Amino acid sequence: MHLLALHEVGSNNPDGVDIKKHKDEDGKPLDGIPFHPYYTVHDLVGIVVFLMVFCTVLFFFPEGNGFMLEYANFEPANGLKTPEHIAPVWYFGAFYAILRAIPNKLVGVIAMGAAIAVLFVLPWLDRSPVRSWRYKGLPSKIYIVVFGFNFALLTWLGTQPATQTLTLVAQIASVIYFGWFVFLLFSPMIEKTKPVPERVTGGH
Repeated sequence: MHLLALHEVGSNNPDGVDIKKHKDEDGKPLDGIPFHPYYTVHDLVGIVVFLMVFCTVLFFFPEGNGFMLEYANFEPANGLKTPEHIAPVWYFGAFYAILRAIPNKLVGVIAMGAAIAVLFVLPWLDRSPVRSWRYKGLPSKIYIVVFGFNFALLTWLGTQPATQTLTLVAQIASVIYFGWFVFLLFSPMIEKTKPVPERVTGGH
């Protein structure tokens, strides 16, 4: 899906310019740069930093204070005792919170699956004429910040015991989560975006 989206929809950049629009006589984008050495060196830096953090956790901090290996993994198994609170690993917390927020089990499973599946079609949902944060309208900027905090809230809610108050908060947060994708469909009609420059480099 990522490769299909990259091929059909294209990627974005801070300037929001479609680099495939202007090409030279050889068919190469005038506003683009070669993949090597620019992107290969850039990605190597990220890989090295990731491996440093990964090896640090692996060799010196494998439990991660319960974030990497949950504390439940170190408790002896007891088939006669059911834990009072069964929680998923923290990185599944948001989707588990959506599942638990809906009283109907079947609808909850469908909502949890939809919350994951909608991420795969995100490039096609965004109908905005601009792809860069720099040229987005104010409603989009506000909502994306709210969406980020809302997702963090859902992640936390998924790791907490299900109380009446927290369930209500999870239901509101779930509506905000799906509301973001609905907003993307209608954002071109309700917000004014800034004009994007045609070129990054000078014309010939």
